[in-house]
This record gives sequence, structure tokens and C-alpha cells, in this order.
Amino acid sequence: MTSIVGGSEPRRTSGFPAELTSFVGRRDEAADVRRLLSAGRLLTLTGPGGVGKTRLAGHVAGQVARAFPDGVWLVPLAAHSDEAFVPHAVNDALGVRNETVRPPLEILVDHLRERRLLIVLDNCEHLLRSCAILAQAVLAATEGVRILATSRHRLGLAGEQLFEVPPLPAPAPEELSPATSAAAVESFPALRLFADRAAAVVPGFTVGEANQQAVARLCRRLDGLPLAIELAAVRVRALGVDQLVERLDDRYQLLTCGSPTSAPRHRTLRSAVDWSHELCTPQEQLVWAWLSVFVGGFDLAAAEAVCAGEDSGTGERIAPCAVLDAVAGLVDKSVLVREEHAGQVRYRLLVSLRDYGLEKLHDLGEATDTRRRHRDHFARLGAEYEQAWFGPDQVEITERIRIDQDNFRAALDFCLTTPGEAQHGLRLAAGLWFHWVAGGIWGEGRHWMDGALRAGARPDAGLTRAMWAGALTSLVHSRSAAVLAGLDPVRTAAAADAELPVPAPPPVPAGALAPVRARASTVFVVLTRVELACSLVSRGRAAEAIPLCAEAVALCEAHGEQWARSWALRTLALAHWSAGSYDRAAEHARACLRLPYTVRQYQSLARTLDLLAAAEALAGDAERAGVLRGAVDRIWHDIGGNPMDALRPGRPRAAEHHARHALGDHAYALAQRRGGRLTPEQAVAYALGEPGESTAPGARAGGRREGPAAASRTGGRTGGRRTVPAAAPRPDGRRDGSASGSGAASGAAAGAAVGRNPRLLPSGLPTGPHAGSLEGAHEGSLEGALPAGGPAHTHAHPHAHALASAKSPAHVTAPVADPVPLTRRELQVAALVAQGRTNKQIADHLVIARRTAEGHVERILVKLGFHNRSQVAAWFSARAGL
Repeated sequence: MTSIVGGSEPRRTSGFPAELTSFVGRRDEAADVRRLLSAGRLLTLTGPGGVGKTRLAGHVAGQVARAFPDGVWLVPLAAHSDEAFVPHAVNDALGVRNETVRPPLEILVDHLRERRLLIVLDNCEHLLRSCAILAQAVLAATEGVRILATSRHRLGLAGEQLFEVPPLPAPAPEELSPATSAAAVESFPALRLFADRAAAVVPGFTVGEANQQAVARLCRRLDGLPLAIELAAVRVRALGVDQLVERLDDRYQLLTCGSPTSAPRHRTLRSAVDWSHELCTPQEQLVWAWLSVFVGGFDLAAAEAVCAGEDSGTGERIAPCAVLDAVAGLVDKSVLVREEHAGQVRYRLLVSLRDYGLEKLHDLGEATDTRRRHRDHFARLGAEYEQAWFGPDQVEITERIRIDQDNFRAALDFCLTTPGEAQHGLRLAAGLWFHWVAGGIWGEGRHWMDGALRAGARPDAGLTRAMWAGALTSLVHSRSAAVLAGLDPVRTAAAADAELPVPAPPPVPAGALAPVRARASTVFVVLTRVELACSLVSRGRAAEAIPLCAEAVALCEAHGEQWARSWALRTLALAHWSAGSYDRAAEHARACLRLPYTVRQYQSLARTLDLLAAAEALAGDAERAGVLRGAVDRIWHDIGGNPMDALRPGRPRAAEHHARHALGDHAYALAQRRGGRLTPEQAVAYALGEPGESTAPGARAGGRREGPAAASRTGGRTGGRRTVPAAAPRPDGRRDGSASGSGAASGAAAGAAVGRNPRLLPSGLPTGPHAGSLEGAHEGSLEGALPAGGPAHTHAHPHAHALASAKSPAHVTAPVADPVPLTRRELQVAALVAQGRTNKQIADHLVIARRTAEGHVERILVKLGFHNRSQVAAWFSARAGL
């Protein structure tokens, strides 16, 4: 894979929840954390529960994001209890996909090796060993990765820096006076936090002369713990501040008499949470305990499924409406956090309050039964999702599972750690095969299925179905990659057919094409056809594969399905590509790109763009193929790499070799570089020829090349099939063309234009700082374009006519001058670059932010295909005649 340049996406933080309340104080602490983070690569924020470790880490992450070009990533670990799952959790948070059974930590380290990013491991205290192993492996194998951890205990690694998060300071009585009430609120974050949270429930509430002593006493009594202060502030709606202090004093005295071994701040938080619990109704207390089995949030339907039933204390039935009332009451008391996802209301317990609820649940003796109800609910959901997967709801199902993935994992963990539940775990894990396969996280699926088998589950039909789906998709990937790489010689087809003939596909079920809800088995009918078609293509029998793919596409279209359709369309495009019909191959690849599923799932997007690049390369648009290839490399780079690269280590494929030969190494590298700067959305727009992606070359309108320059790239058409334009360079460094005066005049005009503007070149020829002269061009050899052991003659290869045409002399079309690709502001910036000014000086001169100036310079480099500022300066000077 070629090296990847930095993308055009803005620096970002990922995975951090939106802040629903203001961040109060911590200015000095944030500065200290930033300093420590810059001085070392591993920093752990320690402190008791409720002191604000997670909130401080998220705040600092936002402040330092600019320093990490590859982002700042939150990995929440509170929901996980399995030490072995930590690498999976980190990969998932970073968007790294594992379609193989390679160890997840190995894949993570490979992904991070060349990156500069910050990982925030949140709530490590219950997974210290696995967090330490992961941190040590990552830091030892990388140079640009830093880790910020939050934990009640240190990780215990050499080089680990510690920062104990202090409580918020509250004033002593002598520090307050009537004249300083306003200043005290600003000077002491504890008072400011209480005032802010109390005003949220009692509009107009302020801390002033009348209540400042009581609020200060309350904050001191709560040891300045932010969570305890927030829980107390909510009570202002029912009690005055003086009453709050009085009641809390009573509660605190009882607490401190009961647990002399616990740390004072832990007792303080416990006091505040106990008090909140006592203010709940009996039903609210019970529902709080039951809801603690959820991790990562839940909706009302899930809460009702787990909580509606018999109250073990009274024997009475708790109706769904009573669950709703209890949930509403817990929201009002700030025990539950209310959130919205895509218009749907969900609820979440803070970590400390969830731990408290679990403790109460164990005291009730109902932990196992409640977790079993939780498991049963998500098992029902999983079964419903599997039944509905082959249909129009795939995007919605994918999003629902993503939102509830922590709950599915908790249900699976319960099954694997509770005696007698392993078979249920295997059934749940195997039933989610579509999630593991379609999401590119087969490694996680195998983690759960293998764990269930180790826990005593017996293999069943569900496991067979899941393993078949995983093996089939892997087989299609590997065979498709081998076909594109030229690793499956056609001459071995007869031997392969004799050894293992390709079977006939199973019949299409009666009525399968009718517009009614599909059966769950229909997806396997489609996947079987895709696999058989791919096998036929790999054996040189593309003509037989095409009708199988067409049938699979028709089945998917009849039911509004997208995932299997993307597989069928890619395999159909591969069959046409293998048969030499590059226009048809590109047409089906673009149809695949128009599916919302393909755009959302980056593995599918990368494979589709890769196939389109191969079609463009052999159809004669080498520059376009290079841009698409660069976009593909960038996508794989961002999600952990292409697992099929092992099939062709260091070996260019035939189509890529041809495009590089036709365009020249330097120009092809520039095209790849431009593609590597495209976001996935821009890459799709470029591939489809949609407006809005104007920085990349060769953009299409309506899927067709237009204009004289485009015609020179496209070449002629014979019988509706695009043929490759003959543009191979001669040994003397010139490209063959007409010897007539008109041809010479065209060449002279091109040379004159290049002297004024290096961008004004014949389309399809190298562009950029070194493209002003064709001297030095050399005739690339096609040796190695075909695989060793392949056909002895190029005419035996399915793409022989395309590969051989690169050696034929051709006419060079007269150049067409493109307009200057820079905006007016970018031309101003280019002029200042030509004067030798830095980004800061440019920003000062134009009265813009330095970051804005940096963005302008980056876009200029992308648009002109340059590598550095000196080339921009030379370009501008030549253009201005300086």
C-alpha cells in the first residue's frame, strides 16, 4: 500500500458524549493535565468515584485535539467486565475492523503504528491487568500514540504519570462576607457548580449574601465532590438550602459511624447517594436496582421488559405504566440521565449510580433473575433483527444494534459467566451473524461463539449457519482479490473444475420475487449465488457467473435489501471486468456505490471503489484510476488495513501496473496523493461524477466524461466498449503523435502553455511541478504485469487487449487549457507563499485565523498536486511572469 498523506477532515474527538451541562472550574487542573500529557505518553487520572475524572479527561481531550492529527478517541470501559474483551473495545471505538480471527491486540498495534493520536481509556479500575497489557503493547510499538487513562487505581506501568483529581475547593466561613458574595461564587468552583445546577431546576436561583454560608457549608460537607454536589443541588426544588444542610448533616453522622474503614470521600459520596435513594419511592428504589443491569443506556420498552413483573417484596404485579412513572421519577431526581438518539428517548445511569443500584440488586437477591430477563429481552431483539435483516430495514437495524451493542455484549457476558447459560449465549452470538459479518467485526463474533463453546455449549444449527456465512464472505473476498491481482491463472480452470466442480445453485424459493416479507433463509439463497458466481469468475467462466449475479440482484431488489445486493453487484462488476467489459463493470460498481449501505460501511466502500479503479485503469483513464486507488488506500488505512493484502505483498496488480505505465510513475503518484486526501464522501461523489468534488481531477458529469480533454482520456469506443488510448511513451522520452505541422504546432502550444502554468497540460498526462517537460519519460516494461505461472501470451489473458494496447503508438490530442483551479482567496494566499511568508504571517496580513491560513495552504497543495510551499511559489511566479 502506498503511504497515506494527512486527510482533509478536520481534527476531531470521537466517542465523547455531548456535554449536557456546563463544565465548571478545573482551569488549573486542566493546565496541569495538559502539561503532564505533553511530557509523557501515559497519564492516569486517579481519584474516588464522583470526583470528575471522566469529565476532566473529556475536557482536556477537546483542548488538545489539534495536537493529534489522527484524532482523540474515547474508549469507555465501565460497561465491560471481561478482561479479554478490552482490545475488542478499543478497536471498536477507533473504528478498526477485524474480518479475520487474528488477535485483536495485534490488529490494533498494526493500525496505530504510524499514527499520532490520543486514546482515552475511561474507567479502567476493574480491568487493570488487560488495560496495562494493552497500554504497554501500544506504547512499545508506536511513537505518536499517547494514552490518557481514568481509574481509581494506577495501571502500574513504568513511565506512567499520575495526576490525582482533587475535589472542588469550597470557602471556609471566614472567607465569606456580605461584600464578597458575588466574588466568592466566581472564586470557588464548588459554589459555582451548586449555583449552576440548582438554577437548572429552580430558574433564577443564585448564591448570594442570604444563602452563601449555607451553600458553602453544604459543599464542604460533601467534600467538594462534583457528583455529590450535583445530587444535592437537585433537592433545592423541594427544600431550602438550610434544610438541605440539616438533613445532610444527620445522614452524614449515621454514615460515618457505620464504616470506619472506608475513605472519607467515599463515605461522603455514599452519603449523598444513600440520601437520594431514601428520597425515592419504594417502586422507584426497586426500578433503580433493576435498571442497573443495563449498560450504555436503554429505552422505555427495554425498561418495561426487565422491570414489569412481580414485586418480590409485595407479590404485586408492576404494570408497564408503573415502570414509566418510576422512570420519570428517577429522571426528575437526576438518578437517570435522559438522552435522545435519532429522535428516540433513551435513559442512562451514571457509573457511580449504576454501581450503587447493582449493590442494592445483589442485596435483594435478584441479580441473576434480573440479568436473565435482560438477556431474554435482547435475545428476542436479536432474533427479530435476524428475521427482518433481508429487507428494507437494514440501515435501521444496524443503527439499533450499534446503539445497544453494550447491552448485547452484557447479555452475552452473562451467558458465558453464569452456569447453565452457555447454550443461550451461543444461540444469541450465532443469531447475530449478520451483524458480525456485515459490520466487519467477525473477530468479535468469533470471540463470543468460541467463548460459549469453551463454557460448555454444544454446536447447533445456528452456529453452523453463522460459521458458513463467515467462511463464505471470507472466500468471496479472497477470490475477488485474487482475480483483481491476477493470481488465479485461467489455464488452471479445467484442473480445478475436475478436482472440485462448481455445483448448481439451489433453486429460488417459490414466490421469493414477490413483494412480500422475505424469509430469513432468502439471504442464504442470495449469498450462495454470489459465492458460486465468484468461483466461476476465478476459473475464467465469467459468462456463466453473470446470470447468477443478475438473479441475486433481482432477489435483493424485490425486497428492498442492500447488504447482499452490494455483494451481488460487486461480483457482477467483477464478472464483467474479467470478461473485458470495463464499461459494464464500472456501471455495476457505481450502482453499488449508490446504495446507502455501501457508503456507510467502509469495508464495502473500499472494495467497491477498488473494483471501479481497476475498471477505469483498463478502460484507459489512468489518472482517474490513480485517484480512486488513493481513496481506497486511505479508507483501508483508516479502518485497520485490507485483510486481503497478504495475497499480493508488495506486488502491483495488473490494472494498477497498466495505469501507472500509461500515466507515468510521477503523475500516477500525484493522482494517488489527491485521492488519499479525499474523505469517503468526497470519494463517492468523485466516483459517481457528482458535483461538489471539484478538487479531484477528471470529475464526471452524469457519469460520463465531457469535453475535448475528457475525450483524449477516454479514447475511442468500439462496439460500445471503451478501448484503451494508446499513449505509451517512446524510448526517446516523447509520446508518439502525428508528424504533421498541426501535431507539431499542438506540441509547441502545449510547451508554451506549460511554461506559463504547469497545470495546462494535455489531459491524462502528468501534472504538477515536474510535468512541464516530457524529457526523462521512459518506456515502462510490461514484464511482471501478468502473474508468474499465468498465460504464456498476453492474448490468452482476459485483459490482453488492454495491456497490449499500451505499446501501440497513438495520437496526442491538442491540450485544452483548464481554468486556474484556485479561488480568489487562495490566489491571495499563494501570492503570499511566493513571498516566503509563514502561515502566521499570512494570517496576520489577511486578518484571518492561523488555522484558516493553514487550511488555505493545504487546499492549494491538493488542488495543484504539489508537495511543498516552494512548488507553490514557483507556480505562482511562473503564472504571474515574475
